[in-house]
Amino acid sequence: MASLSQAEELHRGTHHETRLVTGGRDPFAHFGFVNTPVYHGSTVLFRSAAEFLAHRGRYQYARRGNPNSEALEGALQGLEGPNCAGVSLLPSGLAAISFALLSAVKSGDHVLVSDSAYGPTRNFCDKVLSRYGVETSYFDPLAGAAIADVMHDNTRAVFVEAPGSLSFEMQDVPAIAKVAHARGAVVLMDNTWATPLNFRPLDHGADLAIQAGTKYIAGHSDVMLGVVAANAATWNDLHHVVGESGVCVGPDDMYLALRGLRTLAVRLERHYRSGLTVARWLQQRPEVARVLHPALEGDPGNAIFRRDFTGGCGLFSVVFEPMPVTAAHAFIDALTLFGIGASWGGFESLAIPFDCAPARTATTWNPGGPTVRLHIGLENVDDLIADLERGFAAMKACT
Repeated sequence: MASLSQAEELHRGTHHETRLVTGGRDPFAHFGFVNTPVYHGSTVLFRSAAEFLAHRGRYQYARRGNPNSEALEGALQGLEGPNCAGVSLLPSGLAAISFALLSAVKSGDHVLVSDSAYGPTRNFCDKVLSRYGVETSYFDPLAGAAIADVMHDNTRAVFVEAPGSLSFEMQDVPAIAKVAHARGAVVLMDNTWATPLNFRPLDHGADLAIQAGTKYIAGHSDVMLGVVAANAATWNDLHHVVGESGVCVGPDDMYLALRGLRTLAVRLERHYRSGLTVARWLQQRPEVARVLHPALEGDPGNAIFRRDFTGGCGLFSVVFEPMPVTAAHAFIDALTLFGIGASWGGFESLAIPFDCAPARTATTWNPGGPTVRLHIGLENVDDLIADLERGFAAMKACT
């Protein structure tokens, strides 16, 4: 196999399964080794003073990139599609959200954020952006083109998340993007749930596509990573803000993320298939009022999901029938295969209680019963269902 330029590498293969395997790889640049080695280092040496002053080297300083970042960024760019002008790596998903927003706004601007957005996104807007003269307000995630009614003259960014990572409302991203662009605003999307394998935001009108690489990209609960993909209109600002801020990702984390990326397609398909099996089983339980999963027939977001998405993942929520919260907690506490912990996207199943009500400002959260979010991992689905049966038995004992 001949060595390939990065531009050629971005277009190898026409299917994402192939790109996941081939992207960011140039074995003969590394003596034939299949994987890019881990480059530990900070200083990059130059051969002459003139070369140093002219910045003629391929790498300048480790904070600005090394072979590991180049490989991971190239592989990710290939997945985001032809509208992607570049990818920036950040030390966490929240850092990716934060720097994407910082690249899009300045003092005096206004940001619109979906009311169903990830809680730390709200915290960053309300507690950090506000200190620098950026105002944030929130909109109904089901608004679609009606966001025109809540945009200000100085709205410069609209932040969407589809589906919401707790309540799972779907958003009409193309309709939102059309309105935002007509008013001079950029659109940012948290796409961690679908990943670019199942939805490519830049192809549907978003300008900045964000992922917590901590989750499905790395896939093994051992890496903190954020990813922002930008189109041509926003890439220079993003690249400048990230580069001038001094943030960077360590080479070991980049190596692990690239290793995880190679199996993303097969893992994500399994998470999604098992998740749907469990979700449909839960729909039949008398203790369950609703399952919040846009891929389910009858879900309020299913029409948008079927129109725009090619698949999903293993994350969804359950609304129980009215009962004491202690009974829902007993359900969680009785589980043996589901861990209780933040994050998701790793190989293991997780369960957490949640309540969206305290955070909502544009909408009202009143599901009618206690709520639990489940992440369906790579365990055998029959074993997971048996574990959930144990949870329901514990729930019954409390009611």
